[in-house]
Amino acid sequence: MSNVLIVHAHPEPKSLTSALKDLAVETLTEQGHTVQVTDLYAANWKAVADRADFLEQTQPDRFSYVAESRHAFAAGTQSSDVEAEQQKLLWADAVLLSFPMWWFGMPAILKGWVDRVFAYGFAYGVGTHGGERWGDRYGEGALSGRRAMLSVTIGGRAPHYGERGVNGRLDDLLWPIQHGMLFYPGIRVLPPFAVYQSDRLSEAEWPAVAEAYRRRITGLFSDRPITYRSQNGGHYDGQQVLKPGLGAGETGTRIHLVQPGDPKEVLDGSDRAAAATREIEACSGS
Repeated sequence: MSNVLIVHAHPEPKSLTSALKDLAVETLTEQGHTVQVTDLYAANWKAVADRADFLEQTQPDRFSYVAESRHAFAAGTQSSDVEAEQQKLLWADAVLLSFPMWWFGMPAILKGWVDRVFAYGFAYGVGTHGGERWGDRYGEGALSGRRAMLSVTIGGRAPHYGERGVNGRLDDLLWPIQHGMLFYPGIRVLPPFAVYQSDRLSEAEWPAVAEAYRRRITGLFSDRPITYRSQNGGHYDGQQVLKPGLGAGETGTRIHLVQPGDPKEVLDGSDRAAAATREIEACSGS
């Protein structure tokens, strides 16, 4: 069985978002998985990234969060709450982010969790930079081999987030989270589970939502991830721009999805990369 970390961001324990979190814990536990929950509001998580995140400051005259993050991670001088969350991520085989959509994104407390926990040397600034290779990111990285899924409650109606909806496609709105925060350090991301008109959900409608979520949770380790292109798999040039002939017929963020007939992606240089290659092939149907 596997380890699952749920990072939960809602201030109300009786909310629909919290009910979905509880249902995920119940379902995963019944399956035999081990679950940890980081409840950010309950823990009074510090969302602001600042000097207090570092036990010592290497450049006292001018504060650079990136430089201090790099030093602290390498020297083992991060704040204890940040280090604890990093250890949870390394322990986990899958991660669920549970949150309501507020102003087209995640609550500030969850963004602050990413800002502080995804440190330099842990989630970015990883790997060799040279030639056409810009480090281990977008399909490679310290968190490779893990899966993630977003559980998102949304106040608006589903058509508002469709192909021509006034709010924009949901996949595009979630792109910074799914592709930029999760896939960047190597996590394979499943399509999100979204509940629309969440503030109007009736008791009569809850069983159908709960059953749909149980099915998604049950498939956490078997469902097909989103087929994002890997940075170093051969589809991008030395400037990290998609090569000509790829992404034909698509626009926007969708050009960065592997499509039928695309060349097979190949990640080389390590056993970890070879394992990633096998998953890429499985995801792209090669």
